[in-house]
Amino acid sequence: MDVKIKKDGKVKLYKGIKSWSDVTLKKWIELISFHDRCKGEEAEGTIATFFEIPKRVIKELSIKDVSVILESISEMQRKQDTYLKRIIEIDGVKYGFHPDLDQISLGEFADLEQILKVDIYKYLPDIMAILYRPVTAEGENGVYTIEPYDGNISIRSEIMKKMKAEQVQSALVFFWGFVNVLLIPLELFLTEATKEMKMQ
Repeated sequence: MDVKIKKDGKVKLYKGIKSWSDVTLKKWIELISFHDRCKGEEAEGTIATFFEIPKRVIKELSIKDVSVILESISEMQRKQDTYLKRIIEIDGVKYGFHPDLDQISLGEFADLEQILKVDIYKYLPDIMAILYRPVTAEGENGVYTIEPYDGNISIRSEIMKKMKAEQVQSALVFFWGFVNVLLIPLELFLTEATKEMKMQ
């Protein structure tokens, strides 16, 4: 969506995102970071993130114009594609979402659990770097394998900042549903295992 702003009798066109699929994870993290600020700063930061409008021009916009722009951004977000993308491509490399979360390793789960305890939004690239790894083989009917998890995610975490925000959001929804189902049995299992160890 482009924005026309009239100033000093002249109309200038400023380019902006066309749809939510234009928003990368890096930009989405910027957007999330504005939520802790006052409403005026949040609105200014949001518009500056998604549109090529100088901050001095944003500050001169009327509240009504700001409201229209922010509503357009919200509408784009509501229309996003929420279907989980099992395989995504970044810079010509295919990354696959963990093909079987029931078989997630203890190392993967421990790292994800640690991140979830600290700050899920700050560490979204890390979460995606754990859940999405380079595809090593693809078969028929959408079957694929990914690189084994070695815990070394720092480089891949930077790459994941180029993911589309809608891909991240759909992955989080899918993963969160899995975590809620898994956590209760896992906690029971760990409690029982700890009791057995103490008895021995």
